[in-house]
Amino acid sequence: MLRQRILTAALLLAVLLPALFAINSLYFVLCTLVLMGAAAWEWGRLSAQTSAVSLFGAAGMGLLCMGLWLWQLDPAQLVAVWPIAAVAWCLLAVFALYTGAARWVMVPPTLRYGGGLVLLLTSWLALVQSKQVGTNFLLSVMALVWVSDICAYFAGRAFGGRWIARKLAVTISPGKTWEGVAGALLGVGLLGLLWRYADSQTSGGSLSVFSLIAGQWGLSGALVLASLVAAGVVGDLLESLFKRAAGVKDSSGLLPGHGGILDRVDALLPVLPIALCLVAR
Repeated sequence: MLRQRILTAALLLAVLLPALFAINSLYFVLCTLVLMGAAAWEWGRLSAQTSAVSLFGAAGMGLLCMGLWLWQLDPAQLVAVWPIAAVAWCLLAVFALYTGAARWVMVPPTLRYGGGLVLLLTSWLALVQSKQVGTNFLLSVMALVWVSDICAYFAGRAFGGRWIARKLAVTISPGKTWEGVAGALLGVGLLGLLWRYADSQTSGGSLSVFSLIAGQWGLSGALVLASLVAAGVVGDLLESLFKRAAGVKDSSGLLPGHGGILDRVDALLPVLPIALCLVAR
C-alpha cells in the first residue's frame, strides 16, 4: 500500500509541478480542468446520482470551466465572489457538521448535487485566480494545506487524547483530535515564518499568502492564518461526512492508494476562495 501511494504521488507531481511553473497558463488550466471534472464525477456518486448524470455533470463542469477561462474574466469582476463563497462554506459547515450524516441524506439529492457543483466551480475559479496572483502565492496556499494535514496527522498520532479527551468530531471522523488541530496550527505558523523570510530574501516575484496576510493584517495575521487552517480542517471533515452518508470509504478509486480526487483536495477547496477573500482587500 505504501509503495502504491508513493508511486501515485510521484506520478501526480510529475504532471502537476510542470503545470504549476509553466509560463503558458494553458497547461495549468487543462490539468486543473481534468481534475475538477473528475471531482465533479465523484461528487455525483456521493450525491446519489446515476452514473449517466455523474458523467454528464463532469463533462459539463469541464466545458463550463474552459468557457470561463476563454472568456478571460477580469479578476476585479470576481472580487465579490470570494466572500460569498466563504459564507457559503461556513453555512454548509454549520448545517452539515451540526446535523450530521443522518440529516444530510435527507437533503434532496438534486440540491446536494447542484450546490456541490457550484462550490467546486468556485474553488476552480479561485485556483486559476491564485495562479494569476502568482505561482508563489498559489504554492504557499497549497503548502499551507499540506503542512496542516501532515502536522495534524503526526500530532494526532503522538498526542491524540492525552490532553483533551473529547475527540474533534467522533461521529464523523473518529481519528481527528484537538491535539492534531494544535499540531496543524504550530506547523503552519512555523511554515509561515520560514516562507516570509524567504520572501524577504527574494525580489521581483509574487508574495506568498503568508507575506500578504502579514502585510495587510499585521499582528492579527496569526488569527487569519488560524482561520485558513480551520477552513482546511472543516473541508476534510465535510468530505468525511459526505462519504459516511454515502456509505463509502473513498470518493473513488481514481488514485490508487489515495482514494479519489476529492480525498486529496477536500481541505484545499474551501481554503482557496477564503485565502483570496482575505488578501483581496
